[in-house]
Amino acid sequence: MSSVTTRRYHDIRRALLAREELALIDVREEDPFAQDHPLFAANIALSKLELEVFARVPRRDTAITVYDNGEGLAEVAAQRLLALGYRDVAVLDGGLAGWRAAGGELFRDVNVPSKAFGELVESVRHTPSLAAEQVQALLDEKADVVVLDARRFDEYQTMSIPGGVSVPGAELVLRVAELAPDPATQVIVNCAGRTRSIIGTQSLVNAGIPNPVAALRNGTIGWTLAGQQLAHGQDRRFAEVSAATRANAARQARAVADRSGVLRLERAGLRDWQADPTRTTYLFDVRTPEEYNAGHLPGSRSVPGGQLVQETDHVASVRGARIVLVDDDGVRANMSASWLAQMGWQVAVLDGLSEADFTATGEWQPPLPALPAANEIGVEQLASWLQQDGTVLLDFTTSANYVKRHIPGAHWAIRAQLAETLERLPQASRYVLTCGSSLLARFAARDLQALTRTPVYLLEGGTARWIAAGLPLETGETQLAVPRSDRYRRPYEGTDNPREAMQGYLDWEFGLVAQLERDGTHGFKVL
Repeated sequence: MSSVTTRRYHDIRRALLAREELALIDVREEDPFAQDHPLFAANIALSKLELEVFARVPRRDTAITVYDNGEGLAEVAAQRLLALGYRDVAVLDGGLAGWRAAGGELFRDVNVPSKAFGELVESVRHTPSLAAEQVQALLDEKADVVVLDARRFDEYQTMSIPGGVSVPGAELVLRVAELAPDPATQVIVNCAGRTRSIIGTQSLVNAGIPNPVAALRNGTIGWTLAGQQLAHGQDRRFAEVSAATRANAARQARAVADRSGVLRLERAGLRDWQADPTRTTYLFDVRTPEEYNAGHLPGSRSVPGGQLVQETDHVASVRGARIVLVDDDGVRANMSASWLAQMGWQVAVLDGLSEADFTATGEWQPPLPALPAANEIGVEQLASWLQQDGTVLLDFTTSANYVKRHIPGAHWAIRAQLAETLERLPQASRYVLTCGSSLLARFAARDLQALTRTPVYLLEGGTARWIAAGLPLETGETQLAVPRSDRYRRPYEGTDNPREAMQGYLDWEFGLVAQLERDGTHGFKVL
């Protein structure tokens, strides 16, 4: 293995302050990443590096620094990145411990830049909010009030405020006039915790809507801590709006974008940006996934605007890059761009488009490297082999998917932890690997074959093919070869979190503004 250069904390800090492009990549699984990481670190686990990195770090000359916390993952990741064609790859000197020793601030949780920015917005703008008890009283009194849930629809369905309507964040300015047509109606915006409530509420304030508007303070966490009941399985969604409503919302959103310093581009300008070999340009369509699938600008990626502002690091993983936003109404792109500009991004909205430009259809497909060869077998062969001794089946799907359903007898594993996994498995005469589609398992098969002389096979079509064939399944944590570190359990997710965890999460959010000040690299500027 050839040696890889190192990059120091002070080099990265200097580049952040100079607004230079860089990708600081934590290659651990999500749970350890969420316990401690630098502010602008992006989590791309070594296990999924080939599946994600081309989309998240599209320019091969980007200055990439990878790190771990002494697990030995960073060197492997650096070598893989070099093999994928990246030319400026370094390992963080001393890893996470080196960052800490050099005086670098460390943050916990996920999507921290966006969450910290939300807290800064509230502290600067004094975003109006109402406590859970106040909102409950309004609902009990049958007051003139509408509750708008700014999360993704699937999150809203899991748990929501009784009577709330799903209006993901970027849709608020576009839809609010028809959800609350009387300017006297109190509008309340909620999410699970704080960030999307704050950003959604402040979006409506910035756009100048006539209604009184307030965030539900501390979201569904605050609601639960107040001892109030959440609803489950609600399906109230926004409806289409009139042309007049759309035009007025477009004027409001454009004014906010202009005040925020959002740039304007037309197709020729976009081509110039994309042709610049020295800069990274992301092109995101911020409409709903359904609209994107029905027709979108070729080369754009579907990232609904509310989630883009909430999870910017997960899609735009090169800090200092340029971002171009697309919609078909001038509302969602401008509102989303106004927030990205305040978060320190060079961001433009693509103007001058017509319906004829949205020629591509279907879901966004991530760019991938060449797929490694594998010895594939069908579901019938696997079913036969599983009746015999000696076949060990490994499933590399997410642990949540594995728990939900998996092929009977499958051992759940993490690709980057194959060496540890082998020590915990029964004696095998052959290994068969699967995941949801077999894509990740295909890369794992190559890794596993390098570690063993035992034959390694790939299930063609993955577990999805097994399910389609109507073959048996089982559920639960039946055979975990390694701990479930692939996903951080968010304290605001689900309905069974301990009260202490929920309160601790809120306390952490309240402390983010002070952490931003100590870190000093954020570049945020609140409108």
